[in-house]
Amino acid sequence: MMLSKSLSLVSKSLCSSAKRLPAISQRSYATANDTKMRTVTLIPGDGIGPEISNAVKNIFKAAGVPIQWEEVVVVPILKNGKTTIPDDALKSMMKNKIALKGPLATPIGKGHVSMNLTLRRTFDLYANLRPCKSIPGYKTLYDNVDTVLIRENTEGEYSGIEHEVVPGVVQSIKLITKGASERCAKFAFEYARSAGKEYVTAVHKANIMKFSDGLFLQACQEVAQDYPDIKFDDLLLDRASLQIVQNPSGYSNRVMVMPNLYGDILSDLCAGLIGGLGLTPSGNIGQSASIFESVHGTAPDIAGKDKANPTALLLSSVMMLHHMKLDKHAAQIENAVMETIKEGKVLTGDLGGKASCSAFTDAVISKL
Repeated sequence: MMLSKSLSLVSKSLCSSAKRLPAISQRSYATANDTKMRTVTLIPGDGIGPEISNAVKNIFKAAGVPIQWEEVVVVPILKNGKTTIPDDALKSMMKNKIALKGPLATPIGKGHVSMNLTLRRTFDLYANLRPCKSIPGYKTLYDNVDTVLIRENTEGEYSGIEHEVVPGVVQSIKLITKGASERCAKFAFEYARSAGKEYVTAVHKANIMKFSDGLFLQACQEVAQDYPDIKFDDLLLDRASLQIVQNPSGYSNRVMVMPNLYGDILSDLCAGLIGGLGLTPSGNIGQSASIFESVHGTAPDIAGKDKANPTALLLSSVMMLHHMKLDKHAAQIENAVMETIKEGKVLTGDLGGKASCSAFTDAVISKL
């Protein structure tokens, strides 16, 4: 009875993931650094989200970035018993195909499904890209950190296949498919090639979860054969966690690719090496749409007090500009942010300073 119910849930999940949105035509960004105005969906988010989003808007305006924002609010909407996003947000993303997103609140233990997960599933954002690089002039316990993690973004333990078997006993099913694993692995190899990284390392626990993680590892091994110029190896998750904190610089020449849950945990670990989530950018990449976001929380305790650090969202917007081939503007903004932090005169509280979000924003603008 229990096995039959579990198989039914897996079948429903597979059918659901196969029902994609109508194809979004791929917009061409072939002309680099031009002045053509592009429209980007902006999801300010919750808590400190609107404040750090305003910081990005002000800096983009000062830098003359050819982007106009289409701002939408993303709140949970229930349709036929399932959590979805509002129609205006859906239409905006379908039209613009690219978005910048502030933090969204996620209830713990109960309530609606995470809106972050809902966005990733809705637009099939299959790869999460998380680079963590030491910021010159901002001293942490570790020097020369330069890690890149790519996380499969649509399945694994985050598939949402859970149910109560009997009172006091729940079951959560980890879903791994070869197709999703292959496309994530291919993205990792393509990124390694473009970024000049020597290795792609698959991080897994196939020694314990022989079928699920075993399938992910097998998919990575098969994709590796199509990239003879990139070296491939694999590493157990626990060993990777140990080695990264012992010698993070040893991972500067490789891209790590892994299933969903491991990527969520390990990317936050790496963020801690460079100073925290407030300094870490992130991009969710799909075939036809992408969302760049800050991965820190909503910080409701300081919301509306002009104390938030906008760096993570700013660096995510820099990733977005590179993705759109607006490399000149991306470099200009990134250099201004890095110079502001390196100078150390105008830093927010989480960076050891006393400056407001507005003052930090003004300091970045002055560096443009």
